[in-house]
Amino acid sequence: MFESLSGRLSTVFDKLTRHGALTEGDVSAAMREVRVALLEADVSLQVVKEFIDAAKREAIGAEVLKSVTPGQQVIKIVNDHLVKMLGGAGSVDVNLATEPPAAILMVGLQGSGKTTTSAKLSKLLTEKDKKRALLASLDTRRPAAMEQLAVLGNQAKIDTLPIVEGQDPVAITKRAMKTGRQEGYDIVILDTAGRLHVDDELMDEVVAVRKVAKPVETLLVADALTGQDAVNVAAQFKERVDVTGIILTRVDGDGRGGAALSMRAVTGCPIKLIGVGEKLDAIEPFYPERIASRILGMGDVVSLVEKAQENVDQEEAEKLAKKIKKGGFDLNDLSSQLTQMRRMGGMSGLMNLLPGVGKVKRQLKEANVDEKSLDRMQAIISSMTPDERLYPKRLNGSRKRRVASGSGTSIQDVNRLLKQFKQMNVMMKRVGKLGEKGLMRAGMPGMMPPNLPPQ
Repeated sequence: MFESLSGRLSTVFDKLTRHGALTEGDVSAAMREVRVALLEADVSLQVVKEFIDAAKREAIGAEVLKSVTPGQQVIKIVNDHLVKMLGGAGSVDVNLATEPPAAILMVGLQGSGKTTTSAKLSKLLTEKDKKRALLASLDTRRPAAMEQLAVLGNQAKIDTLPIVEGQDPVAITKRAMKTGRQEGYDIVILDTAGRLHVDDELMDEVVAVRKVAKPVETLLVADALTGQDAVNVAAQFKERVDVTGIILTRVDGDGRGGAALSMRAVTGCPIKLIGVGEKLDAIEPFYPERIASRILGMGDVVSLVEKAQENVDQEEAEKLAKKIKKGGFDLNDLSSQLTQMRRMGGMSGLMNLLPGVGKVKRQLKEANVDEKSLDRMQAIISSMTPDERLYPKRLNGSRKRRVASGSGTSIQDVNRLLKQFKQMNVMMKRVGKLGEKGLMRAGMPGMMPPNLPPQ
């Protein structure tokens, strides 16, 4: 999401840290470049102005310019102000502090992902907070909107309010809240109808639903890729229906990310959750300090560790560590590592969480290493027999032709994989000789593609 902004800011800060001492002119020039980078990333003009004024005032102070590492001090100041702009340290939980059932009203424009996000939120609150949730669709206008929520609810194993033809949104809301009370639900999530733009009819409908439901949370679902328009939408929803929090969707997309940086400052509402993929579990809390670190190229190691804990099988990892110590790493293990990488968001997802990987990303691009190359590797391994995966040396010319044909690749691709695997095995044996501490220091070589050009 923030890749272009992160790249621009990294270039600015690289220049700063090369200087042993900074002048006021150096800081002013750097701040001008930061300003341009933020504006190009679609951050609101007013937000940029306030951000730059506050950061510049602090950055040209005597204690910064006379410090031992002034460049690093300026980066810290920018980071601190970025965190502040995004909402301060720590995430803000969805408020459920009310007598059950707690009503959560989902609002936003059509196409922002409200229905899918409603299902994701219900699944998150059910699994993490152990709450019993009921989903109710109030969207009587969009064809098959109610059926869509029912299908998503079924996939997430969440109850949905039965569809009754002819009821208006207010009547559905009354029925949903009554069902919630009578059947012992902790939460009722109300998925309202969206429009292509903000209009009085939409707002009046949401206001009427709000009066009946008395929601503990009114969450605005906003597409992070819509840029400045998303900020204007957020301001209007805040004014009319008293939005209490924001959920940003498609944060894993290729947009410039300015909407995320502007929304909190413009509305005063915390960004509570972000959607990071299409799957129903691809939703996570919004941590301003972690996002700021990613934007400034410092990575997000805490999120990386959390992803690893959620997706990496500890027992499998221990078995693999023992095999590496004995020098027994095979193609089955490599395939397993590629699968785990995919579960954790793929190569691009992992790279975004690692600190200082801007240069490595460029090297990966130059070496033609991307998600597709990982898919090819896994396809090649899957086309081998169990015996060939254990003993790759048995792959002669005819077997390689069969594997290439079965995986839709070329013999050159098969040879390249075998060469990389051989190099990886040599590295694994070296790491294995270092023992467990050495293994931890070197990381999991199988998680990263070999043969990258040196930095």
